[in-house]
Amino acid sequence: MQPIAWQQPWYDAVRPAYARLPPHDDHFIDAFNAGAAALDLRNASGQPVRFVPQASLPDGRAYEEFIGATGQVPTRANLHDYFNGLVWQTFPLIKRQLNALQAAQIAVAGVGTSRGAARDGATIFDENAALLLVVDDPEGRALVADLQAHRWHDALLGRRAMFGRCAEVWLFGHALMEKLVAPRLAMTAHTRVVYADATFFRLPFDARRAWIDDHVAAALATETLSTASFTPLQVLGVPHWWPNQDAAFYADTTIFRPKRPARE
Repeated sequence: MQPIAWQQPWYDAVRPAYARLPPHDDHFIDAFNAGAAALDLRNASGQPVRFVPQASLPDGRAYEEFIGATGQVPTRANLHDYFNGLVWQTFPLIKRQLNALQAAQIAVAGVGTSRGAARDGATIFDENAALLLVVDDPEGRALVADLQAHRWHDALLGRRAMFGRCAEVWLFGHALMEKLVAPRLAMTAHTRVVYADATFFRLPFDARRAWIDDHVAAALATETLSTASFTPLQVLGVPHWWPNQDAAFYADTTIFRPKRPARE
């Protein structure tokens, strides 16, 4: 696999999971299973989550349904599946709930040529999501309003001091993490806003991670997820995540695109 720059801030969420793993090389399934056993990871049916070679997935059987039925996660020796395993060990409750949602949709509608809105939303979440934790007060809601309106300068430069104090971005999507091994300015996350009390931002890292996992998983269990559940956020535009984030940086409309006018 390609080298991973673990010091980059976009890997903050999964770096502890990587650090906990026993020594491993490109053949990392055994290391992942040791980590999964130590954390007692389980699918929605209560079966232990175990990582297995891709060849264990029977021909014609849907990946998500197989995990939901067996607890076995088919895994290839590549970066995409490597980050998937790290996310399972970082946000196991969210991963379990997304898998349960996808498996339930497959049980009702089959695999088919179209996933449907709920399964599309779950797939986008799984592959490309970021979680924006923001304080639940007028300042936090103003930041979210700016982001949703694509007022990038106001949100990411004008409100820059909020990040690290009362706003944080936690990456979740394993495909997004894979792409960021070779970062490009246009890389954009499907971002889910998660409001939190001001006390959240004073918690230690693992307490914040556990709160996010529990809170988001519980929300997913009661809502109808769709592609409209997200707002775009250019990952390298997150304050302090890339050099030279000045006014000219955020004025580049090829990267920070204005919002399209609503259709009448």
